[in-house]
Amino acid sequence: MDVSGIIFQLSVWTLPVLLAITLHEAAHGWAAWRFGDDTAYRQGRVSANPFRHIHPVGTILLPAALLFLSGGRMMFGFARPVPVNFRRLRNPRRDMVWVAAAGPGVNMAMAAAAAASMHVAGAIEGDFGRWAEFNLHNAVWINTLLAVFNMLPIPPLDGGRVAVGLLPPPLAVRLARAEPYGFAVIIAAVFIVPWIGGKLGIDLDVFHWLVLLPAELLSQAILIAAGVG
Repeated sequence: MDVSGIIFQLSVWTLPVLLAITLHEAAHGWAAWRFGDDTAYRQGRVSANPFRHIHPVGTILLPAALLFLSGGRMMFGFARPVPVNFRRLRNPRRDMVWVAAAGPGVNMAMAAAAAASMHVAGAIEGDFGRWAEFNLHNAVWINTLLAVFNMLPIPPLDGGRVAVGLLPPPLAVRLARAEPYGFAVIIAAVFIVPWIGGKLGIDLDVFHWLVLLPAELLSQAILIAAGVG
């Protein structure tokens, strides 16, 4: 991909990624605040200002590196996690589910809104209309991807916290105890297991099966429901 192609890809991915990550984290803080924990609110994290949520590696370096290395086909990242003191929630076990689900929920709402807005962008002629359509299409994809990935039932992902809140106490305790190892499991599933499978000549792309494929199907369903698929 030439320099102009890289610049174009950056221009149509930056805004969707920043909004998706920023509002995802802000939603967690807002939900926690509404359910009794004002930790994030007092730290100014219940905000749509991306600078309050940017993580130097996860929000800038990682997405840029993935975009460059994949030739513009993939971009992913994360923000600074919003601090939540679950013990300050009015009903910690129940409210934890709502706080955790708020981020993916906002991502799904943004994906639906972006898909619906493509009708407006499609009516705009010229390069700006084309640029806007790319932004909106990418917004559908990145928000769907974030929602599906974060709802995997692995602590400390949002899906893991939802599972801890919904499972019977004995199972919830066991799953919660696995949280320190959660990111190691994710890294292994995304990078190490597929690498081992490649060496053995076996398709072990767990991330594709559990995240990319469901996100593709879901994003296509959203586009079709909006009449732009």
